[in-house]
Amino acid sequence: MITMLDVAARAGVSKATVSRVLNGTGQVRKTTRDAVFNAMKELGYRPNFLAQSLANNRSNSIGLVVSNFDGPYFGRLLRRAATLIEASGKHLIVTNGYDTPERELEAVRLLADRRCDAILLYTRFMSEDTLMTLLAELPLMVINRYLPRAPERCVYFEQQQAAFSVVDYLIQQGHQQVACITGPINTPTAQARLAGYRQALQQQRLLVTDAQVIAGDNSVAGGYLACQHLLSRGVAFTALFASNDDMAIGAMQALRQAGKQLPEQVSVFGFDDEPCAAYLQPPLSTVYLPIDAMIEAAIMQAFRLIKGEVLPPLPAFIGELKLRSSVAAGPYRDNPLQSL
Repeated sequence: MITMLDVAARAGVSKATVSRVLNGTGQVRKTTRDAVFNAMKELGYRPNFLAQSLANNRSNSIGLVVSNFDGPYFGRLLRRAATLIEASGKHLIVTNGYDTPERELEAVRLLADRRCDAILLYTRFMSEDTLMTLLAELPLMVINRYLPRAPERCVYFEQQQAAFSVVDYLIQQGHQQVACITGPINTPTAQARLAGYRQALQQQRLLVTDAQVIAGDNSVAGGYLACQHLLSRGVAFTALFASNDDMAIGAMQALRQAGKQLPEQVSVFGFDDEPCAAYLQPPLSTVYLPIDAMIEAAIMQAFRLIKGEVLPPLPAFIGELKLRSSVAAGPYRDNPLQSL
């Protein structure tokens, strides 16, 4: 059996250096690290990471809990996380939180039992009190939630401001009757985006009614059904804000089937900037989320946490409006603040 001593001899380094390379600890020159990995490859050496984790109470791995594995949003997040973590010499262990606080907590406990050096948790539903308890117990970074009691341990996106910017833009384009399809309203994300929608209308003293708002489920089919329900209510609207792109896509189909011309009769604005958004007919205006930058910030903060460094609070990430031809001028374009 090939041992660490054999690798050290082949690479011309000490056993301790091989250990530092495998564990990602200490300062090791790139040339030395490359020599160790080349020796491992030549000898066919496979390190026993389980034994190492039991010996030093670390697994040289980073755990990641995501809400689900569906869609390009989490695909982008996973690709960037894998690239950064593997480049650091550590291993990425990914598990599914199934969009429930109970399963998310179970997933975190599972990764803790695997002795992950740090855990990244993307959560929609877990309560703030539960998150604070976990932060006190584990080397954990929270993604997608702002924690006012632990701003250094969370990476989050300014949801309300982004939604406000969308609706404010629609108003400036002359739309005073703006409907909204929210995500599942029991999530902080959906609540923040709905708050931004309401804030923009109220700031311009425009009417906000419950009939203009309907909850969806973040799916294409959910957006289609939600828009059908809006239309069946007889609600008048010249613009529709869907709080994710999938629901916007479903809503666009429902509007077409109802005989609405897009964007001449109804403008549509989504959220998330899915890759297909630019290729729809008409191309969908949406909000770009800096997912790559957010997961990179979470990982860098996790590395500082592992090293015991002082963690600086992280500022909120801001979205960018991607303006495409799914939005046209509304009936009040020449006087956007005219009262209804």
